[in-house]
Amino acid sequence: MAQPSGNSPSQSRSHEEGLNMTKYKVGFCKPPKATQFRRGKSGNPKGRPKGSSNLATDLAAELGESISVREDGRQRRISKQRALIKSLLAKSLQGDVRAAAAVLGLYARLITEVSDDTEPIESNEIQILRRFAPRLLKSLAKE
Repeated sequence: MAQPSGNSPSQSRSHEEGLNMTKYKVGFCKPPKATQFRRGKSGNPKGRPKGSSNLATDLAAELGESISVREDGRQRRISKQRALIKSLLAKSLQGDVRAAAAVLGLYARLITEVSDDTEPIESNEIQILRRFAPRLLKSLAKE
């Protein structure tokens, strides 16, 4: 195939693409066809490697690790998750309103996630929660 004098093969190819581009308008959200992703080829070919951890797996692994805790004068090994819950409950029992709200929030979320085969909430527990809720809301509004 004879090339016109003065034009290199790359110039003629771009000229042919330019003729084909008359049907396709380049603009906002319409990149040139030559730079778009090819059909069947990923835009991120390497992607996330298999087995790499994400936030959920890292957090679960960290909370599952054991630590030493002194309880009732004795040294015990418990998971970090259990230690966190114990400290949160201890603070809430000492009167920390935020800790109490966090404990009750976690408990409420767990109750809704548990299936229907669990025991129903007793009426005296509901009365306690109804009496506590206005105090909690009032204290949170002050902060």
